[in-house]
Amino acid sequence: MCGIFGIVTREITELGPILVGAGERLSYRGYDTVGAATLPREGEIDLRKDAGKVQEVAEKYNFAEMTGDRAILQLRWATFGAPSKINSQPHLDSDGDLVGAHNGNVVNNVELREEFQAEGMVVRSENDGESCVHAVERYVDQGYEMVEAIRMATLDLEGDYSFVIGKVGEDHLYAIKMGSGLVAGIREDMVCIGSDLPSILPLTREIVRLYDGEIISFWAGGYEITSVEDGSTIERDPEIVEDSMEAAQKGGYPHFMLKEIHEQSQVAGELLDMLDKIPEVDQFIEKLEGARDIYVIACGTSYHAGLLGSIYLNKFAGRSAIPVLAPQFAAQYGNAVGPEDVGIFITQSGETKDVINAVDAARERGMGVLDLVNVVGSTLTLISDVHLPLVCGYEISVPATKTYLNQVLALLYIALRWGGHDTTPLRKIPGLINLTLEKTEEQIKPLVEKLDGWDDLYSLGYGLTFPVALEGALKFKEITYAHCEGMLSTEFKHGPLSAVYDGYPVIFTAGPEDIPLIVSGINEVTCRGGHVIAIGLEDPRLKANAQQILTIPWPDLPEELVPAAAALLSAVPLQLLSYHCSLARGYDPDFPRNLSKTLTVD
Repeated sequence: MCGIFGIVTREITELGPILVGAGERLSYRGYDTVGAATLPREGEIDLRKDAGKVQEVAEKYNFAEMTGDRAILQLRWATFGAPSKINSQPHLDSDGDLVGAHNGNVVNNVELREEFQAEGMVVRSENDGESCVHAVERYVDQGYEMVEAIRMATLDLEGDYSFVIGKVGEDHLYAIKMGSGLVAGIREDMVCIGSDLPSILPLTREIVRLYDGEIISFWAGGYEITSVEDGSTIERDPEIVEDSMEAAQKGGYPHFMLKEIHEQSQVAGELLDMLDKIPEVDQFIEKLEGARDIYVIACGTSYHAGLLGSIYLNKFAGRSAIPVLAPQFAAQYGNAVGPEDVGIFITQSGETKDVINAVDAARERGMGVLDLVNVVGSTLTLISDVHLPLVCGYEISVPATKTYLNQVLALLYIALRWGGHDTTPLRKIPGLINLTLEKTEEQIKPLVEKLDGWDDLYSLGYGLTFPVALEGALKFKEITYAHCEGMLSTEFKHGPLSAVYDGYPVIFTAGPEDIPLIVSGINEVTCRGGHVIAIGLEDPRLKANAQQILTIPWPDLPEELVPAAAALLSAVPLQLLSYHCSLARGYDPDFPRNLSKTLTVD
């Protein structure tokens, strides 16, 4: 999740400290490269950038000496192109008189780069931020003024993004919002824009909120907003904000975990945009098609996503995939695999030591390595044969939420496409996630009240919902510190049923294909005095047999996709349930004790 910042001042100013400060305030979003540029009225743009942390790059390239009255800063979270100096932003146009930086994903980046090169433009990187600059350059070179050139560029750029851009010889900067965050800050002697409030709050509390399909041109002390759709001027006065820095970083949510749960619809949409466009999807599937055996290898939450993905691959592509916990891969399969086999390695960070060890074992036997990783440029992305990014942005809260959901969605997409099914219906998933959030929050309070005080419970599922039940149990353990065991519902009667007594809570996550088996399991618990909470699509059989129900919205999808989508959506109530139970116990869900976001030790 990149961060951009742009500023125009009335007087020539020492901009370096302002840029570094904005970069530090944006750094919570996560990043791997840093860059800054100042634009003169005459002469060359001063561009300084590289991979690394804000202070490290600022010191190496002496940002402190950067002066002027217009400047752009960018922190990049790599998606297109590895983290490197050449791929870092801002980017120049061919002649070096335009400079710009973006946040988001331009999903037709590969095609655009080929077009720009064919038109004789100088394309220096693999990065889609550069494509934003060249898209504007294309129309500036045809004689369009900057605002109109930006409007025209939106016809060429596909995806969700925002960008800021400026031109030598002017006193304006320009920014556009087309799906990614953007806000402007106003002061008598300057105007600035940023990806979010934290980037601008120390400079001014007078802000202008921008909406999708809007361009803002701004200069010292003034601004104008233009509609992308028809070029008309939009009148909007500034407002005063009182948010603290911490509240602004959390987007008004009390915790990063809740913010990230609510970001799931956005990142799901961005992932689907990207998967429809990038050639790596076909490369990924080609590797799978040629495989003798397929292994899905991960740890923790990523393993649960992989387990669900293995069911999707069977269901929609007709191929078996063997899910295995990464530390067990060498012990169980190390001597049996070879060059004919392929592993799908899944990890949020791309640095998880258990997963890297499994990759090493696979490589020793010549096995193919594919990855689903959120952090581009991490160890796994550099050593895999084909990399598919998860485009979730930075996930601050230790419990994984949006990365889990995008892992599941990516595997569902791969299974459908590999099996020759239409992936277009998946476009409804982001909206369904939002509906599930709304529906869950209306129903969750009595469930939290029931579970509060219980330090031992079970989370059960069957078929497609078995991995979801495991993930729900893990979330509960992570942030409530209660023991919640995830299990296949039909295994519960093979021993653990003995734990049930009056009031004992058991959560059943029910898929629409498996209601009879789930109802049987529910009654095994309730007839022994246990208390059942059922999560699933609305079904009279669940309502008749469970004490408490949490229903998720019925997916408006082709019939064969409904169970798969229901499993994906069912994770959302379990995330929210664990979050609210954690709060009820007085814990901080973002930073549970004893845990780390990235595990780099054995």
